[in-house]
Amino acid sequence: MQDVTLDDLDPARSASPGLLAGIERYYDAVPRAAARVEDFGPLSLFVREGSGWPYYARPTLGHGGQAATAEDVRRVLARQRELGVPEAFEWVAEHDPQLRAAVEEAGLVVHEHPLLVLAPEDEPAPTDRVLPEGVSVRVLAADDPDLASAVAVPHLAFGEPGTALGTAGPDELAAAAAKSAADGTVARIAGRITAGQTVLAAAVRDGVALCAGQHNPVGPVTEVAGVGTLPSGRRQGLGLAVTAALVAHARANGVRTVFLSAADEDVARIYRRAGFRPFATALIAEPAPDGAPGA
Repeated sequence: MQDVTLDDLDPARSASPGLLAGIERYYDAVPRAAARVEDFGPLSLFVREGSGWPYYARPTLGHGGQAATAEDVRRVLARQRELGVPEAFEWVAEHDPQLRAAVEEAGLVVHEHPLLVLAPEDEPAPTDRVLPEGVSVRVLAADDPDLASAVAVPHLAFGEPGTALGTAGPDELAAAAAKSAADGTVARIAGRITAGQTVLAAAVRDGVALCAGQHNPVGPVTEVAGVGTLPSGRRQGLGLAVTAALVAHARANGVRTVFLSAADEDVARIYRRAGFRPFATALIAEPAPDGAPGA
């Protein structure tokens, strides 16, 4: 395992290239807490050990040799199939610009997502929009009674992507929260909160989390992730309020750089209102759906 210090993770030590390098080190460090790393030369495969969301392959941190080829990608894909894990690659386009051609030659489809940042010199934008009556936004403790619905609500949100009003509402949320509690997901997140690996914030009304998201700090860097609003409760400023709470918590606890990737430009506009600025492009590669070009 590669040794990573907190100083190594600090992208504030230089200008924009240093910022990009610091985020790259963060991407490498985060999965190591719950995964083993298999070495494929210019690529590293993170394999989750235990329950939780599966990981992916990405460029090897600090690799100084030849860039990954399509054959390197195929070797990783074969190993992912052998392990029964998703055939997925994630990386930052501006840091590893040659990888896209290799993964596309290997038959994968690449999806682009805006990467936005609040660097140490950036100030969060004021968010003075009035919340709906009865809604409060707070950071949740590991034993918070609303934790189950806060864990479940982003999954419903991502099941109906976009920013338009959707169909999933309180009944679906109650069922999803019960499932998350029964399958151990809530307990796993509670453990991460206790360990300081995850901070979860939610917009809550009457004991129900209408929107939730998290940030996952490693030293002076954190990523805001999984911000999602109950589809039937969208268009009320809840996602922006939860994001602002996460940023405020991060900055109050010594984090200097906060970044995130947005699903698309429509979602990115919401984060720009919180003070994030466009910085780079996050890329995710996966097999084409059956019947799609490249499948």
